Amino acid sequence: MNSSRRITTIALRFSDNFAPDEGTINYHKEVINELGYVWYGKLGAAVSDKVIDKIMQNPIPKILLIHSGKLDRYWAYISDVSKKEPEKAGIPAYYRNMSEKFKTWFRITRIENAPRDILSKCYVQSSHAMLSEASRQSMNPYFIIEVEEYE
Repeated sequence: MNSSRRITTIALRFSDNFAPDEGTINYHKEVINELGYVWYGKLGAAVSDKVIDKIMQNPIPKILLIHSGKLDRYWAYISDVSKKEPEKAGIPAYYRNMSEKFKTWFRITRIENAPRDILSKCYVQSSHAMLSEASRQSMNPYFIIEVEEYE
């Protein structure tokens, strides 16, 4: 019998607007392959300390990355979160020169495809709406979500 637990994390939208030809995810994976990690920057308002604490208390801390306008969804496994700019070596080269615009940094050690139906398994914490609906109706760059995980 499978058991389940509910985790709290965030879903972040991203695009390839500034990314090199291979795209945001593939470029970040290349840095992980080279260094063992990569810093993923979140533009705009910082994620609150309370939410960061909840994410890091999960047995396996991770965030959901949603490719804006596309069907691609990824789990990014994190080992640290910082509101201060990290060392430049771990920041993808294509956004090092604008790193001051990022207010939260996630130290990612692995990125993998999320299930195609992941948005229907996530609920926005504030409204309890399914993420698949909320993300279509809102331009929010990120959502605090709860997702049921099965072991």
